[in-house]
Amino acid sequence: MRYAGVAVAVAGVLVAAGAISYSVAGDNGSEVPSVNSADAGFARDMAVHHQQAVEMSYIVRDRTKDEEVRRLAYDIAQTQANQRGMLIGWLDLWGLPKVSSDEPMAWMDMAGMASGEDGALMPGMATNTEMKKLGTLNGKQAEIFYLQLMTTHHQGGVHMAQGCADKCTVGVEKRLAQGMVDAQKSEMQLMADLLKSRGAAPGS
Repeated sequence: MRYAGVAVAVAGVLVAAGAISYSVAGDNGSEVPSVNSADAGFARDMAVHHQQAVEMSYIVRDRTKDEEVRRLAYDIAQTQANQRGMLIGWLDLWGLPKVSSDEPMAWMDMAGMASGEDGALMPGMATNTEMKKLGTLNGKQAEIFYLQLMTTHHQGGVHMAQGCADKCTVGVEKRLAQGMVDAQKSEMQLMADLLKSRGAAPGS
């Protein structure tokens, strides 16, 4: 059961996420992150990044009957929707805006890493054209294209989450970010296996 290990890892992240959401206010003492902090930047950017993964996952669930891909897509959607809610909730708790005039990734000193053209606002994000294409495919073609897009999406997400694990100051947010790194790396390995079994590769 290739999927079992990933499912356990994802479940662990969700349990941890639910527990830490209640303690974030006091984690950093009486201090709250500033509007330009890594903590706030990560919360804003990852909320956007996650939203696309959720959309992508629900698209493919309607385009294939393969249970393994559908189960993976469902778990990615549920996990990232849960985490997105936490990130937005923390911004509310901190009294910080959910949008910023800063370019995406500026908190990582990586502003401008993505062109922003055709909807790809951050590294790893699919373009609007790619999202539309996914919605036109069915069966094996949809599975392969989704797995390729999501692998690239996870690569960008892991890089960003590692940035928070390194730079954020709110302990619970750092731990959530590290959990994202670990879970998404596991999912990328599963997706590589699923692509191989379909005669495809992550970058093809």
